[in-house]
Amino acid sequence: MVGVSGASGTPYAAAVLRALLAAGESVDLVVSRASRLTLLDETGISYRDAHWRDDLRRWLSRGADGTPDAFDVDLAGVRHWSAGDLAAGPSSGSYPAQGMIIVPASTACVAGVALGLSKDLLQRAASVTLKEKRTLVVAVRETPLDGRTLRHLVTLDDAGAAVVPASPAFYAGATHIQDLVDFVAGRVLDAAGVEHRLYRRWKGDLGGGSRTATGGGAPTAD
Repeated sequence: MVGVSGASGTPYAAAVLRALLAAGESVDLVVSRASRLTLLDETGISYRDAHWRDDLRRWLSRGADGTPDAFDVDLAGVRHWSAGDLAAGPSSGSYPAQGMIIVPASTACVAGVALGLSKDLLQRAASVTLKEKRTLVVAVRETPLDGRTLRHLVTLDDAGAAVVPASPAFYAGATHIQDLVDFVAGRVLDAAGVEHRLYRRWKGDLGGGSRTATGGGAPTAD
């Protein structure tokens, strides 16, 4: 399961979805109502239930810098669920799923999941993931974080979720905005146990990132 909430950071969700599909994973996708406004603002793309396949293809093929058709995408492994459909398969613990990723996760979404509100399918699916003791990864994207949100994140951690802040690192030798986005997406997938080659992993080689950034080496991934 992948849930996209209304926080800024739609390129993070796109990178995670592309990598999941590249890894041969099937994806059940829920795009919240609030996230559709964010997607429209950040990319100019309208995400509509009736045209989700065309809209998703436009979104996932777009680079983090706004370049259209920067990626080839195959959506054969994606199943779309309307955010308002509380009778959907993922609303039940009997629906087969390995786990769930929420990327990006807004503070409102974090609060809803921590409190068990289940106000839409995204929150309900996350609650189901926790009660079934499946992997839940919450890629929170907000700053600064106030005490309430911090307490909600501790609640999620106590419940077994992995809290992964959308915080890019620079040791991987980023030279492009896509590199920073892919680092965060890669760390999210690491927490979910999905193999990928999105960023150069640390191997104890001091200065490796700077050499990569200046063209002195190529990024490598295990």
